[in-house]
Amino acid sequence: MPLCWSRKMKKNPLMVFSVVCLLLYSGGGEGSLDRLLPSVSTGLSPRKRTTSQCKSEPPLLRTSKRTIYTAGRPPWYNEHGTQSKEAFVIGLCGGSASGKTTVARKIIEALDVPWVVLLSMDSFYKVLSPEEQTLAASNDYNFDHPDAFDFDLLTHTLRKLKQGKSVKIPVYDFTTHGRQKEWKTVYGASVIIFEGIMAFADKALLQLLDMKIFVDTDSDIRLVRRLRRDISERGRDIEGVIKQYNKFVKPAFEQYIEPTMRLADIVVPRGGGNMVAIDLIVQHVHSQLEEVTLASAHQAQPLPQTLSVLESTPQVRGMHTIIRNKETSRDEFIFYSKRLMRLLIERALSFLPSQVHVVQTPQGEDYEGRTFHGKRITGVSILRAGETMEPALRAVCKDVRIGKILIQTNQDTGEPELHYLRLPKDISEDHVILMDCTVSTGAAAMMAVRVLLDHDVQEDKILLVSLLMAEMGVHSVAYAFPQVKIITTAVDKKVNDLFHIIPGIGNFGDRYFGTDAPPDWSDEEMDEPSY
Repeated sequence: MPLCWSRKMKKNPLMVFSVVCLLLYSGGGEGSLDRLLPSVSTGLSPRKRTTSQCKSEPPLLRTSKRTIYTAGRPPWYNEHGTQSKEAFVIGLCGGSASGKTTVARKIIEALDVPWVVLLSMDSFYKVLSPEEQTLAASNDYNFDHPDAFDFDLLTHTLRKLKQGKSVKIPVYDFTTHGRQKEWKTVYGASVIIFEGIMAFADKALLQLLDMKIFVDTDSDIRLVRRLRRDISERGRDIEGVIKQYNKFVKPAFEQYIEPTMRLADIVVPRGGGNMVAIDLIVQHVHSQLEEVTLASAHQAQPLPQTLSVLESTPQVRGMHTIIRNKETSRDEFIFYSKRLMRLLIERALSFLPSQVHVVQTPQGEDYEGRTFHGKRITGVSILRAGETMEPALRAVCKDVRIGKILIQTNQDTGEPELHYLRLPKDISEDHVILMDCTVSTGAAAMMAVRVLLDHDVQEDKILLVSLLMAEMGVHSVAYAFPQVKIITTAVDKKVNDLFHIIPGIGNFGDRYFGTDAPPDWSDEEMDEPSY
């Protein structure tokens, strides 16, 4: 050990701690530092994450108090069915391993805003050439330089998220130094937290940030954290990490990162442990966010004009009597449900635009009829129950295209979670029939509508069809999206504490498919389908 290091350690206990942490992750060998002190077992199991955004991560962040959604869409919008203002973007900058992600998570937890997107700059590293791959393998490639990042893609992505649009985010693999084939789809939210070492290094990015926070952490602590992360998570050896730190990380911090501290609105010393600074940040964000009125305020009002309920003829009433009866056999339930679905789809088609079309009959006479006035009709089912309505749509619409969305309702909060999405290409030009068998709170249906809007489907070209809806769901959808046409066979008055429609129909999917479900499942709860 060099003499200068020995003298420094005597005067700096933190430096001693740093060296000890180096030893904890040493892989052995004559050239490693573990020869200087006895080996120590940490008892910690290393984390497995090696990519910028693990595809298996759930679209939520669970805290000790509640659940925060980090994917999907917020269900509440203004009276025009759009976000009342752009998302509030918080930029988090700081040196490598300064604790930016920890600060971000604590801000998210303290914000008490249910819809937040956390965007990491690590996802936007450039794809390396073969020559650069070789340099990276020997720790000779500078990942801490502005040229290592794809700022054009990053700026484009953040701008779309700020506008509330869907984006595709690359998934970067730090072990192979490349992007995975599948990119992650992310939807906008009320608040976006963007963190990265070069978060303040680009002028176009700076213009998108509503609040700029610099996380200032002691360099010794940052070195220890980087050693722990790169060795346990990214499969690198201790000598390579130290070499990279001295050659690239430390100089880059001094040249590109530390000078941007002057651009910050708030500097957070000590990172995630500084709760005073985090509380101040949260208070400011709350003051900037516009309070949103929920659709519950509309519950006592008359049903909206955008709602069309199938006429309650003796035939329709009789079929409802059969499918609502808990003693009805599965075969009868399916048979009469299909009959209602056919009537419902036929009713929905009457709301599609049409134009006069003259044809000549076999007798040589002109007949003034009507034809569909649009490019295409696409059906989108909200899985799994909505999938049962596809045969009825196919039976009356030749060559109709079908898309699928899987949304599940969180039983603790009633909020929707987006799990699966498959939509036809060029759906933005289509009239879309959105199908779900039951709509109780309307949260899942509203997320599905929002997903369609994110894919540029025009709101007035969306028709939501459902066998049974609760008044609460009708009001919620109509309030959020006043141009969406709502068609159903019946509307029930109430939704209980478990989000069941009262008197209701039970869990439609389980009764139709013959599967059992826990007693507290809601009508909108769905499983991953099998194909």
